[in-house]
Amino acid sequence: MRKLLIVDDEKNIRAGLKAMIEREFPGGYDFGFAADGEEALTRIGETGADLVITDIRMPVMDGIALIDALHAREERPDVIILSGHDDFQYAKAAIRYEVKEYLLKPIVREELFGVLRRMEAERQRKETAAFAARDSVAMQAELAATQLNLLFMERHANPADARERLAKAGLDWLDEGFYVGVLKSVEELQQGDRAKWIARVEELTGLGEEERSLRFYDKDGKLVLICGRSEPLERLAGPSRPQNRFRAGRSGRLTGMETVQTGYEQASRALKYSLLHNGSGVVHYSDIGGKEVMAKLPLQDIQKIANMLGSGRDAEMNRLLQHVLDIRHVMRYDIGYLEGISQALNEHVFDRVFRQYGEESVDILKLHKQVGDLYSFEQFHDYYRSVESLLQLLSDYVGRMRHVHHERGDLQRAINYIHEHYQRDLNMAMVSNHVSLNYSYFSQAFKDYTGETFVSYLRKLRLQKAKELLAGTNLKVYEISEQAGFDNVKHFTRVFRETEGVTPLEYRSVREPTQH
Repeated sequence: MRKLLIVDDEKNIRAGLKAMIEREFPGGYDFGFAADGEEALTRIGETGADLVITDIRMPVMDGIALIDALHAREERPDVIILSGHDDFQYAKAAIRYEVKEYLLKPIVREELFGVLRRMEAERQRKETAAFAARDSVAMQAELAATQLNLLFMERHANPADARERLAKAGLDWLDEGFYVGVLKSVEELQQGDRAKWIARVEELTGLGEEERSLRFYDKDGKLVLICGRSEPLERLAGPSRPQNRFRAGRSGRLTGMETVQTGYEQASRALKYSLLHNGSGVVHYSDIGGKEVMAKLPLQDIQKIANMLGSGRDAEMNRLLQHVLDIRHVMRYDIGYLEGISQALNEHVFDRVFRQYGEESVDILKLHKQVGDLYSFEQFHDYYRSVESLLQLLSDYVGRMRHVHHERGDLQRAINYIHEHYQRDLNMAMVSNHVSLNYSYFSQAFKDYTGETFVSYLRKLRLQKAKELLAGTNLKVYEISEQAGFDNVKHFTRVFRETEGVTPLEYRSVREPTQH
């Protein structure tokens, strides 16, 4: 697991970057945070860092000063600059200090993910070169693991290139046939525990140094076993004991070095299905076929769940969740169906709360951060209960936040602002910004507070002002239209007639105007 330090003076940006990266690379990074360059240097001195993502403009010590200080160190982390300013001077400084990438805000997810993958591959290559000085046997095993990890990260590896690279790593024995197993420990393993766990797995499988096999951790922290026989992997399927709780997926038998990536993909996919199996054990790739693939996701119901947060309709919300995560449907379809539901819940429900309410909801999301990663759970019902619990917490939180905003008088200030500026080209974004409320939240809160939508309320106010001017002045209709805030006299006349049943002139004719 790489140590990643995020340096930015805005808490929301730090939390948002962490959520984005953690979602794409679950378990891949150990995150640290700093609000400025000085705090970042302190954190690096205390805990170290493999990678730093930093803003440029920050108080106390800015990003340029930070990378200058890091450049002077003998051992320094890789640096990515993430800035809202496309400034040539900054870019020159980044080049001078050997910054790996200069990315502009707003963040383009795929661009950032591509940079992280490229940097990981580069670091893997550097680590591969460092193995040359180690003991030959250990070096060969580590070299092979590194080459395999690099190969596993590639989407479409060239077979001839793969064969050449793996042959150099001493893996030509794969041509005789092999099986791949991918194991995930139920408990969270720290770095120091991994060697002990490998030893425990070797004991369970009966694998020895004399047998052609390979054991190593992939980029996601899962243990990969490659061996020429299926029996060692089958021994993992014995009765579960507390000291060796794990989940495992096993590939079919493959032949040829160039097919090892296929074996890893088969085992990794089989491992995903362990979420739907009770107890520890091994899921065979051959046993996960026959599932329906083209299942339509229940996006409408998920959107309804999002809309119900804070509404007091928790029982109805829970019934919808039961329908969305009905185990009968989940078991019927390919695992991609459950992955799609999990992603939709993250994007349309949990992330929506974060966007609308900002950092105030981060503490709640942290309590259930694992909900964002479907495969952080041992069993499906654990995931379901955590989602249910998080929804209840968020619903209570949203309800409290709405009440608090009402009490603070934010919406009344918005009403006052509308009454003072109705003649201007006014819109909801301007008013929500004036009272510092999220646009989406303001729209719903305004309707709850007034009983009307923003557009309806503003139109009624302008019509009322227009009627006062029609009855109390001799201003021309087009002048009244302009003073009341309508776009043009044609639009004013149409809206007036639709609302009052008569034209503005007809309305005036039945009243005695005040002469000025």
